This record gives sequence, structure tokens and C-alpha cells, in this order.
Amino acid sequence: MTVLGTPRLLLRPMSVSDAEGVVGGRPPDGVRWAAGYPSPGDRAAAARFLNTCADTGDPSPFGSYEIQLGEDGPVIGGMGFHGAPDGDGHVTIGYGLVPSVQGMGYASEALRALLRFARARGVACVHGDTDLDNLASQRVMTAAGMRLVRQDSLLKHYRVDWDDAVRQE
Repeated sequence: MTVLGTPRLLLRPMSVSDAEGVVGGRPPDGVRWAAGYPSPGDRAAAARFLNTCADTGDPSPFGSYEIQLGEDGPVIGGMGFHGAPDGDGHVTIGYGLVPSVQGMGYASEALRALLRFARARGVACVHGDTDLDNLASQRVMTAAGMRLVRQDSLLKHYRVDWDDAVRQE
């Protein structure tokens, strides 16, 4: 499984046993979780990952990732894909960090890494959305190169497109 690295973070692919631990609120042996992890959103993402694994198999590398602070630090959040790319090469992403590390640029750093990863694997478009009042998440997606494309009564919808994405067969 591919671990994605940035100068300050590691994005570790979630395994079925990792996801079961997140859903159950139990870290695996040798793994530290920051206070506040997993959030309800992290638990929902882990449950979605488990359902996908049960229904269609492990979606890796287009699954869920835990965001770890450095090589030896705690898990500070989660990020990942809502599934494999569709027939047009589109994927949807989601993410979240524990409150104690928000506002430090970690989410943008992690999202940029995930976007580079998606593009390198032939993804043509990445979608994300956020609540209308979630200014921090809006800044994260904008800082990572996504653009606002639509707004409805509940959400702001962002995306990034790559015309030069190479299709992986």
C-alpha cells in the first residue's frame, strides 16, 4: 500500500482492520491518536470504506487514509476518496482534522498530496464539497488548487480538472 508523504505528514492507507478500529474507537497496537480522533466524520468515512470493501472489494489506492503527524506522531485526522474513479475519471474526496491542529496548514498540505496522487493515477477531475459556513474547508480546497464551481442551499461544491490526465488501464 502506498504511503503518501509531505514535509510534515504521512498519509497512510487505511486497511480493513484500521477502519474497524476507527469505527469502534480503538487504535491498533502501536498507533497513537490525537485527542478528538476519530471524529464522527472519520467514523462515517471508515464505515463507508468498510461497506465498499464488503460490496465491491478494497478500493485501494482510492480508499481512505489516516493523516499522521510525521513519522512518529499521532494520527491527527483522515482524508480520502469516496470510491474509485467513475467512467469519466472523476472522484470525490473528503477530509477532516482534529481541532487542536486546525489552522496550521496541514489539511491543505495533505490535500495537495492527495490531488497529486490522483492526477498521477489518471484521475481527470476531483470533486469536494463543504458546508456554506465552513470557511476553513473552503480555504483548504482553494489553497490546494480546487475552484468553486457551484453552490446550493446547503453546500459549496469545488473541483479541480486536469485535461492532460493519463488514463490508467
